[in-house]
Amino acid sequence: QLQFVESGGGLVKHGGSLRLPCAATGNTSDSYTIGWFRQAPGKEHEGVSCINPSVGITYYTNSVKGRFTISRDNAKSTVYLQMNSLKPEDTAVYYCAAASSFKLCVWSHMNYWGKGTLVTVSS
Repeated sequence: QLQFVESGGGLVKHGGSLRLPCAATGNTSDSYTIGWFRQAPGKEHEGVSCINPSVGITYYTNSVKGRFTISRDNAKSTVYLQMNSLKPEDTAVYYCAAASSFKLCVWSHMNYWGKGTLVTVSS
């Protein structure tokens, strides 16, 4: 059973940076689609960034392109989301999630979900 523990959230000023680690326990082969999702208050879950090394696809939602970077450290079974130039509209609970094959970066397409970490960006 694949499980995730997210960390690294907190309060940061507009323009600041955070790095969110997602530590996985269980099988996370390159065929898995692993990504970061977020849910702002009153909104649906949004796919922020997903990666699937076996098909060579890395996805970013338009609003974070050029500011966020997803990466994997297979030796540590950890996926990172580096977030730079943060904006107040990035405020949300950020979740790590995965599917056991290639899937679009959509919350309902994932099979495993973490519990999330809160990111608050002040103006």
